[in-house]
Amino acid sequence: MTNQRASRHWRAAAATLVGAVLAVSLSVAPASAAPVINSDQAGSITVHKFEKPNIGGGGSGNNGGGGHNNGGGNNFSRAVPDTTNLTPLPGIEFTIQQVNTIDLSTNAGWDAAHNLSYVFASSDPSGSINAAGYSLGASQAQVTAADGTAIFANLPIGLYLVTETNYPAGVTPSAPFLVSVPITDPDNQDNWIYDVDVYPKNSVSGAEKIVTDAPDVKLGDQIDWTITADIPNEAVIDGYKVVDQLDTKLTYVGATVMLEDGTELIEGTEYVVGFDATTNTVSVVFTDAGRAFLASSSGTRVQIVVSTKVNTIGEIENVALAYPNAASFNITPGQPGGPVVTPPVVTKWGGMTLQKVDENAAGLAGASFSVYTNEADAKAGTNPVDIDGQSVFTVADDGTLTISGLRYSDWANGAAVAPGDTDYRTYYLVETAAPAGYELLAEPLSFLINSSTTAVGIDLSVKNMPSNAGFELPLTGGVGSALLYAAGALLVIGAGLLFVRNRRAGNNS
Repeated sequence: MTNQRASRHWRAAAATLVGAVLAVSLSVAPASAAPVINSDQAGSITVHKFEKPNIGGGGSGNNGGGGHNNGGGNNFSRAVPDTTNLTPLPGIEFTIQQVNTIDLSTNAGWDAAHNLSYVFASSDPSGSINAAGYSLGASQAQVTAADGTAIFANLPIGLYLVTETNYPAGVTPSAPFLVSVPITDPDNQDNWIYDVDVYPKNSVSGAEKIVTDAPDVKLGDQIDWTITADIPNEAVIDGYKVVDQLDTKLTYVGATVMLEDGTELIEGTEYVVGFDATTNTVSVVFTDAGRAFLASSSGTRVQIVVSTKVNTIGEIENVALAYPNAASFNITPGQPGGPVVTPPVVTKWGGMTLQKVDENAAGLAGASFSVYTNEADAKAGTNPVDIDGQSVFTVADDGTLTISGLRYSDWANGAAVAPGDTDYRTYYLVETAAPAGYELLAEPLSFLINSSTTAVGIDLSVKNMPSNAGFELPLTGGVGSALLYAAGALLVIGAGLLFVRNRRAGNNS
């Protein structure tokens, strides 16, 4: 509760003179010994850009320091923030504009700045300033260096609007804010500081995607794509969605959404899953209630599992887009301020072609095969692979057979695997019917699926031997034994007749 209260206090400051996430530190050496402003003195604004640390529990409860009295009852400490463990953010563009007609060398000017702080809206700073009767001067832009600083030098005395105008994908920009040049020295109240340092911090969001296909064997098996995305470390998240445009070789099955720590979210209440069949695109958009829940859970991450089936062989690459704020929704992926694009992840599916030949390497028709995923099943004839409802595959008239729709042997869960690895897949062929006049194969044949076997060509030559390896068989069964039995019977009958004849001849003699 303490963090939440502190977070609300911090957000309230966003619409004030010093703006959102602003921490102003003051130079230690006064520019003038007199307690009145020197209107001829040039000043500066140095922006120090750091990644806001993720402390969990609903956003930052400490702005890391403070700045000018905002005129609205919220006074911030002016201590220089400790940036020891903060990560600088280079390459971020800031633009400043002076608020015209407000002269801070006069008491009336400070009174006008004080009144402007009440109506200043960080969501529409130009509009609120114009509505208050003031206008903005020319823009000056600077980009933060490697240490995260952008320096605006040689500034005349005045009130300045500071806006973050260009920032990388995945960065939630700080809200525009107003800062005065000069500002009272916090360590010596009768002096002015003309070189002002401000510390607007950013939430930085990242995302990654993995594929789980190691248990899968054939087309039609379900494979899962898991997208894990950071939650912006903001007290208020104005927009958040994740989009996954699937390859056309993938058929969408469904999606589940939760936090990485296992916390479940309520579909329809906290998020909505949409699927556009025309573009094969899945989108998960978080509602107001869902974004509020995410803001209170910034110590974990969003986890979305998109389930699909592979419908066509190929090396299928896929990425996802995580949009961390409302502004990113309208920016093209890859452009500054746009969505985070996950590194690509790949699943690979292919096939192989065998040639059935005789002892002279001539093509043989009439053979059939089944495929197994392990040698034990192959020897036992159990659990043959079923591809599109077919588990027995017959060679063509020319003796060729292409078996297509199997996962690569050497690629699983988005990475290469080597022989001996648990996920390395060796397949086995068992001949279920041999060509007429030829013997079945005596044992299973192992084979692999990879980019080479998937290419056009013969990958495996399977030779059949003639029956009894070509040797003439004695009549040991079937029609041969019936003939043998018949001949034996005739011999027995003949012997009997001969015996009877000889006996009669003996009796007549």
